[in-house]
Amino acid sequence: MAALLKALPKGWGAGGGKGRPAAAGHVRRLLAAATRTAQRPAAPQPLLEPLSERELDVLRLLGTDLDGPDIARELSVSLNTMRTHTRNIYAKLGVTSRRAAVRRAHELDLLAGRRRS
Repeated sequence: MAALLKALPKGWGAGGGKGRPAAAGHVRRLLAAATRTAQRPAAPQPLLEPLSERELDVLRLLGTDLDGPDIARELSVSLNTMRTHTRNIYAKLGVTSRRAAVRRAHELDLLAGRRRS
């Protein structure tokens, strides 16, 4: 939107007919608002449904080099259970891949302090 507003002719609204000065002021206000919004990074939206402790365990391991069967073994669950947890994590985070899930988890600070010794 900012690009379209900036593309308006320079003299637009500068004393050139009825209603244009008011329109030019409106355009300046819109442009200022669009610029402020573009400079402010969007805050990550909180989860509608929090992840369970087990889903957080799976999510932590999704950020490693372990594959699905290795994650299942690490957590002592079946591969199907691990896959179910993974699907639930993706749905709750609104993502479709492992990398996106880990990136979103970091944005939401879900993995802070969850390191195993």
